[in-house]
Amino acid sequence: MVTFLPRLPGRLADVTSFDRAIGGAESNVACTLARTGHPTRWISRVGTDGFGDHLLAAIAACGVDVRHVRRDPLRPTGVYFRTAGDRATGSHEVAYYRAGSAASAMTADGLDRAALHAGRILHLSGITAALSADCLGLLTELTARRPGRPLLSFDVNYRPGLWRDTARAGVLLDLARGADLVFVGDDEARDAWGLDGPRAIRRALPEPHTLVVKQGAAGATVFRRTRGADGRRDDATGTVDGRRDDATGTAGGHRDDATGTATFVPALDVDVVAATGAGDAFAAGFLSATLRGLPDRARLRHGHLWAAAALTVPGDLATPPSRPYADRLAALDDPAWERLHLAPGWTDADTSGHRAGEEVPTK
Repeated sequence: MVTFLPRLPGRLADVTSFDRAIGGAESNVACTLARTGHPTRWISRVGTDGFGDHLLAAIAACGVDVRHVRRDPLRPTGVYFRTAGDRATGSHEVAYYRAGSAASAMTADGLDRAALHAGRILHLSGITAALSADCLGLLTELTARRPGRPLLSFDVNYRPGLWRDTARAGVLLDLARGADLVFVGDDEARDAWGLDGPRAIRRALPEPHTLVVKQGAAGATVFRRTRGADGRRDDATGTVDGRRDDATGTAGGHRDDATGTATFVPALDVDVVAATGAGDAFAAGFLSATLRGLPDRARLRHGHLWAAAALTVPGDLATPPSRPYADRLAALDDPAWERLHLAPGWTDADTSGHRAGEEVPTK
């Protein structure tokens, strides 16, 4: 979508000017991964209008392959407006204009299956399922467990404003059950499914090899098995540093007969500018570390670091820390990790020669 961000705080009824940006869960993840050197492809549908031109140009400028995006001459590109407030507060407003958009017309028959399956990971969002019956059919088809598909990553991304009938949000649980890797916030699971706590979420979602439960300012927990019922490995590499990445070798993990390994990593202390886009950045950081075969503790830390980059900028999309810089911070011991305090501009410290174990200066 094209996103309109207010130039000043206040209600949408009172804001008189906005800055244009880009937004959208899957495109945010693709752009963030591409900015740190991962080859990515975005597959979607936009209008032949100027907003569609802007989206394609902006996403391609991040290094994303957009050649498989279709243009729809009959339907407009989706847009949305939001206030400057935090999504978690009651004052936050979001106005979606997506009904009848080009993206809402996506169907399972209208996508190039070879292009979808060409990568090591196929990442999907539950937001897409809420756009139309056709989009729900598309997500149902893509999350069906079939031989030959890549590792399927699914971010639940429950948005109450898109699910007017909250009972229908249960379809997100069905979609998640078909994925290999699932991201969900504990608040989302409580609001959409009535589940309370990471263990309860894992019991309701035993099928995915990997389940990441985001616990807000507390941190995040990853549950993981080495193999599922179909015998497939749960990551995109199968090994870490030339050895098996199994339950006994997962850094920070512990055995649990009911859920596999469970690893918790606390979140960072961050001066938040805006929370929008942080979940997508977290997913991108976790996926980047997954593609590199890093252990679970490092995957969660990269997720937290990339989320911190998004939290300290006003828009949906932030430039993440470089790979070497993120690796140095992710390698800190636990006390140093817990001392980190990240403020707007913290990724600029990337060029200041800080070594692992040193605190990042507050700006």
